Amino acid sequence: MDAERLIGLSRHALAQSREVPDIVAEAWQAQALAQAIGSRLAAYGPPELRGEARGLSEIGGRGCGVLDHPMVRSGGVRAAQLSEVADARRTLIGLSVLLADVGIALVGVACSTDEEGLYWQCIEAIDAADESSDRVRGMLRRLTVRDGDRPPEAVLGRAGPAAAPEVREAPVVSKGPRVSGVREPSGPPAPSRAPGSPGRSGSSGPPGSSGLPSPSGLPGSSGSADGAGISVDAVDASAGSA
Repeated sequence: MDAERLIGLSRHALAQSREVPDIVAEAWQAQALAQAIGSRLAAYGPPELRGEARGLSEIGGRGCGVLDHPMVRSGGVRAAQLSEVADARRTLIGLSVLLADVGIALVGVACSTDEEGLYWQCIEAIDAADESSDRVRGMLRRLTVRDGDRPPEAVLGRAGPAAAPEVREAPVVSKGPRVSGVREPSGPPAPSRAPGSPGRSGSSGPPGSSGLPSPSGLPGSSGSADGAGISVDAVDASAGSA
């Protein structure tokens, strides 16, 4: 029978026990099961657990020895039915819970009995259960360290997380060095013009003449080059006669 199933049966039997002899008998069964599981892990378990497993087997045997004449039920020694430890981690977790239940039950017996011999038997069995629990916790820590060095798919028994989608980087645009304190124009550069060329006002000529009307715009002018010349001669003639 698998170790996990035997642990479940032991927990159920312990929970159903009401009399002191029954509780002591189930405590003995639990220590015998811890001894059998330790022996099996020491022989066939993971290499990193075998040292702690041998210690668990020795402590379980000592825990059985401190309880005198346990009243084993008609099912016999439950640990003798152990055939395999399919999952070491789950088995150790279940065994840790079973040993904790045994310790609590034995504390109740020790507090309620008036027999000094039974009292000390319970105290020694509680110590053995605590030591067995320490060995079990040590093996669980070793399994955690071992599984921490494995990839996620080996620990979880399934494929790892899906690969993240490929992210394409935006092209990098190189820029020239920026001069501190100078604001870069936001629009296209304004066209350059030579001195004297027409600006926004449409005027031409030397500085100072911008914005003045041309001779063709004067009253009485004909707007042509010939008219401009006749007007100038007439003015000159008038000035000479004066």
